[in-house]
Amino acid sequence: MDAAKRPCLQINTLNRFAEGEDCMPKMNYCPQCGKNLIEKEINDKIYLACSLDACNYVFWDNPIPVVSAIAEYKDDVILLRNKGWPEKVFGLVTGFLEKGESPENAVVREIQEEIGLRGKIEKFIGLYSFIQMNQLLIVYHVKCTGEITLGEEIQEIRHIAPDKLRTWDFGTGPALKDWLEMRKQKNS
Repeated sequence: MDAAKRPCLQINTLNRFAEGEDCMPKMNYCPQCGKNLIEKEINDKIYLACSLDACNYVFWDNPIPVVSAIAEYKDDVILLRNKGWPEKVFGLVTGFLEKGESPENAVVREIQEEIGLRGKIEKFIGLYSFIQMNQLLIVYHVKCTGEITLGEEIQEIRHIAPDKLRTWDFGTGPALKDWLEMRKQKNS
């Protein structure tokens, strides 16, 4: 879905994420038979499942793996704003893994696609739950070289010195906070 059409990427994005609102679109129909999905209790949890008894489809709603980069370029961290995001909302480079792709290859590819830079992974930062988007973030610190060229999804970027970065409480914010702490400990 185009980012501009997602309700959670409109003007009150930060409030919705900060309040823990689920921002994922809901499925309505079974992808196997086309019948309506209904709520069913399975193992003491409520899931969407096919309303047709002969069809055993259950929408388990498992988190989607997403790679993210703390992209360091000329001693700054690159933050970007996707097209369709509110004017003051910036984040890290992120993207979906493609079929058969490793997270390491995916994060380097996403950097190339979104900001036109070559990336070299310095460190795996960690795994983070982005509950509001039902994503599992796989975050790396990546040093970048080359000349910046904005990809088609990117509206603008900012170069920010690590000591000037402010973190946020959702999505990639906790990973950035952890990286800043690791960096501080390394430099002390």
